Amino acid sequence: MPITLAVVDDQAMVRQGFSALLAAQPDISVLGDAADGVAGVELCRRVRPDVVLMDVRMPRKDGLWAAEQILGASAGDGPTTKVLMLTTFDIDDYVYEALRIGASGFLLKDAPADELVRAVRVVAAGEALLAPSITRRLISEMVTRRRRPSRNPAVDRLTPREREVLDLVADGKSNAEIGAELFVTEQTVKTHVSSLLGKLSLRDRAQAVVFAYENGLK
Repeated sequence: MPITLAVVDDQAMVRQGFSALLAAQPDISVLGDAADGVAGVELCRRVRPDVVLMDVRMPRKDGLWAAEQILGASAGDGPTTKVLMLTTFDIDDYVYEALRIGASGFLLKDAPADELVRAVRVVAAGEALLAPSITRRLISEMVTRRRRPSRNPAVDRLTPREREVLDLVADGKSNAEIGAELFVTEQTVKTHVSSLLGKLSLRDRAQAVVFAYENGLK
């Protein structure tokens, strides 16, 4: 089955360009696009895409509001639509809040075409898009500025191996990369990730990254 996608951005050229590029991929199907947060929420509720590319700054309602509505509406009701935020350097401060809401990551709007395609595939597969080193540094800086003074006691429920896996997830590594580093199978890594998310009451890997930085684990 192809990855289903929606594009939400107030710039028509951006919507059209991203839609055309992604629709040309054999494993991606673009279900529609919208020009603002309100229309984006309505679109996603109607077509339930696997992934939505969501701009941050838009008229009526912005991308953070729309992401929260989409993630909240789909939680516990079948597969959750993954939200991939689109950002530029002058609005990097929104990235932290996007991850807190439950977005699966973010991508710079001027990223190369192959990086955009890869981003959609990574997010659709359930992983956080935190690989580019510059974006990882931005997340580190923003979350460190907001670090809570005391550590969440839920950390103590993690096994030593789960702590190792969380540390590598926070570095933006994929399950395959973590498995290679720890000399375990990718399925074993998936099991550890699922377990630590449950113990920490987190939605996904992106929120695990925020948690790790907030609680002084990175």
